[in-house]
Amino acid sequence: MAFELDHGFIFTPINAPEAEQLKAFGLSEGSPNTHPGQGTANRRFFFENFMVELLWVSDLVAVQSELIQPMHLWERWRGREGAACPFGICLRPSHAPTADLPFPTWDYQPPYLPPSVSIPVATNALVTTEPLLFYLPFAKPPAVVSGKQAEPLMHKAGFRRVTQLTVVSPQANQRSPALQGLVDTALIRVHSGPAYLLILGFDGECQGQEMDFRPALPLIFRW
Repeated sequence: MAFELDHGFIFTPINAPEAEQLKAFGLSEGSPNTHPGQGTANRRFFFENFMVELLWVSDLVAVQSELIQPMHLWERWRGREGAACPFGICLRPSHAPTADLPFPTWDYQPPYLPPSVSIPVATNALVTTEPLLFYLPFAKPPAVVSGKQAEPLMHKAGFRRVTQLTVVSPQANQRSPALQGLVDTALIRVHSGPAYLLILGFDGECQGQEMDFRPALPLIFRW
């Protein structure tokens, strides 16, 4: 395929205190980031081929502005413990940038990027019961980034690569064409369940072990 998984985000309370639980488990935290003009900020954990982003709304005015509103970030963050899906899934090029994506898109041009750069966002952005899907044409695997931009990839937990991503959703049987298009690539799985949950498998899940971060985070690690 011309694309692969880049990262996934989970909406959290302000400042993502849940990151401390991930650190206590044995993950090395990477650099935080803000999105000026979009009204969001994050804490991040990097692996060789994937990044886990804990994301929150930091500017109520910006996130509800006319430019940002079509992303429905405010609605997703506000409803993250209720009816809204708190997840986002991002793709990147596997080789060169491509327009051959598994879902139809529209161009999002956030203020923190140059005017010539846009982010293709899946047309299910308004479906707040599904993960927000998008593509970063300029993204690269964390393992190939060097110099000052390199992030910590060594973890006491021993994890190296994300090899499976599963979304559990109460709305799993009512998928939009955009979400179904991504499922059809086999890059992710979507299962039905009583509450939203993100399950990440590491390194082929050879050891048959699991860590459940609920109720702090709707997140399970398997390795």
